[in-house]
Amino acid sequence: QTHFNLKKENCFLSGGYFTLPKHISENITQDDIKTQRCFDKDWLINQGLKPDFKINKLTARGFKQWLLNTFTPTKATWDGMNASGWKKDVLAVNGFDIRMQYGGEDRELGERLINKGVKPIQIRYSAICVHLYHERSYKNETAFAENLAIRKDTKAQNKTWTDFGIEQTI
Repeated sequence: QTHFNLKKENCFLSGGYFTLPKHISENITQDDIKTQRCFDKDWLINQGLKPDFKINKLTARGFKQWLLNTFTPTKATWDGMNASGWKKDVLAVNGFDIRMQYGGEDRELGERLINKGVKPIQIRYSAICVHLYHERSYKNETAFAENLAIRKDTKAQNKTWTDFGIEQTI
């Protein structure tokens, strides 16, 4: 709902995430999700969460939310777990680059959108994805290095299109 309410033409929205620690992630139940307890600061602290600045992602409202979104040092990027944009804009850059594996594949799409003139808007304190802790056995350093090379090329060449996206040239 937040993404829908904040949508703007020629823009994409970059939401935030809050990763739960391992011990809470392992003990969270479907009922905790259905009842929305997993989003409640006090409940999380009672489960052993050590409160720090990041808890603002779950608690900021109104002016504080605007202030944190506006002045966060984190750039607005296209992160697949919590981003939204216009179909016409994603098609205009040919979608995701299929050469890329886990580790930056979503960001590269956002970089092409920005190169195309689509403005990123930071909503990391307005639209929050609560993320369960998990190991990342699928992480691959070779693929990450290849992804980084594609991203560097996208930036250096100011690319707005990939030949390895939705439409492919053979």
